[in-house]
Amino acid sequence: MFVITADQVGSRRDADRTGDLVEQLTAAYGPSLALPADQTAGDEIQLLTGSAEATLGIVLDTTRTGWWSVGLGVGGIRMPLPDAVRKATGPAFIAAREAVDAAKRADGRFALRAGSTELEGAAADAEALIRLLVLLRDRRSDHGWEVVELMRTGHQQKEAAAILDVSAAAVSARLKAAMWRAEEDARPALVRVLERLDADSERAAQD
Repeated sequence: MFVITADQVGSRRDADRTGDLVEQLTAAYGPSLALPADQTAGDEIQLLTGSAEATLGIVLDTTRTGWWSVGLGVGGIRMPLPDAVRKATGPAFIAAREAVDAAKRADGRFALRAGSTELEGAAADAEALIRLLVLLRDRRSDHGWEVVELMRTGHQQKEAAAILDVSAAAVSARLKAAMWRAEEDARPALVRVLERLDADSERAAQD
């Protein structure tokens, strides 16, 4: 299982953004969550899911703004599940807590930890690859995000050009600068990396 813990950056000097983030992530990933997204502290939220694809999406969406330190824990969860994430326990939750603490000092404000010491190497590899994608996206301009979001919602480049009132060549140039194709190629590969890490943690828990 995957536990994502997000801690708001500079919350004492900023508005409370937890409610908005919970609402956004619930709308996007609600069906994939094992329990509803939960505000576990004044400036922190936590999510639990068995989906590697949803996990990667949550990490990327949450790190995009720069307002959050994001920790991902992979490992076992004590069953049966309670009625709220904040009441749940298990190695994945301990790992997520360690990860979010590490994320506060990490490039891209992202870190990943596994609930088993046997998987530290695999977890470090997964962390490094996901962080590369986070940092790639950090370099994307507002114009780049504009066209990428249109492409991700199913528009063709000609349609995006018409919507943005720019030339098709300009759309192509923006997509290239945004490294959109590199991200699209990396996403399924990273999902497979997370799936393998999750499967390995299940096996480690059974040994």
